[in-house]
Amino acid sequence: MAEEKGALQSMRQWVVEHKLRAVGSLWLAGIAGSIAYNWSRPGMKTSVKLIHARLHAQALTLAALGGSALVEYYDHQSGSGSRVHQYAKQFLPPDSNPKKD
Repeated sequence: MAEEKGALQSMRQWVVEHKLRAVGSLWLAGIAGSIAYNWSRPGMKTSVKLIHARLHAQALTLAALGGSALVEYYDHQSGSGSRVHQYAKQFLPPDSNPKKD
């Protein structure tokens, strides 16, 4: 069980670091799978097969973007995944915005 948790945790970490790549990969896999599925169905025109494949890929993309947003929200709430504050601490001086009197 500990290995599964480690694998899930490492996969989650990869998705957090590469959100756009994960969404793009899911889209590409979705459109390839949809085209393969539609080509196995005889009696449909090629244009209809391509339209169905595009619609399936759009639905998968929306689901992946929603999942990515949930991961980002969860990481923001837990405070573990937000890199903005890490970069700000690293590159900006502590008093980068002095108050004017």
